[in-house]
Amino acid sequence: MARIIGIAGSLRKGSYNAALLRAAAGASPVGLEVEIASIAGIPLYDGDLEEEHGAPAQVVALQEAIAASDGLLIVTPEYNASIPGVLKNAIDWLSRPPMGAAKVFGDRPVAIIGATPGAWGTRLSQTALLPVFRNLGARVYLGKQLYVAAASKVFDGDGAMGDDKVRKQLSEFMAGFATFVALR
Repeated sequence: MARIIGIAGSLRKGSYNAALLRAAAGASPVGLEVEIASIAGIPLYDGDLEEEHGAPAQVVALQEAIAASDGLLIVTPEYNASIPGVLKNAIDWLSRPPMGAAKVFGDRPVAIIGATPGAWGTRLSQTALLPVFRNLGARVYLGKQLYVAAASKVFDGDGAMGDDKVRKQLSEFMAGFATFVALR
């Protein structure tokens, strides 16, 4: 069985992206397991902090989990037409020693999806992540795409997905990503 790590790029308790990540885990085809990880609590990257104390334990644990996985699923919101700062900060930490970018991201299958309350989906933040993952040496899945717009109509107050069209798109996306991961 293939195992991927899923990370939501939002820290908000009622995050649509955390809800989309949970839905993606539930929509995964047989043979693909999604382990949900968190970036909450990762401090702002500071080279002095790193030099003095090394990478925080939470970062090292996430590096090890990703390095031991078969792939990575990033579920990103879109803030000001780009990548959320907390997500970019986590990626920056994950690319640092002790493991470094090659062990964590090198040739790792990565898929990107996202949800937003806005009408345009998360096209710009997903597109902004492409050069980041290319630079880190990851293999980005470019098959099916999923940009969930009007997320307040897709998810209920408890974060459950209530939109059959998006549910079908998510299942197709996860099936395509599972095939991509298997090609590794």
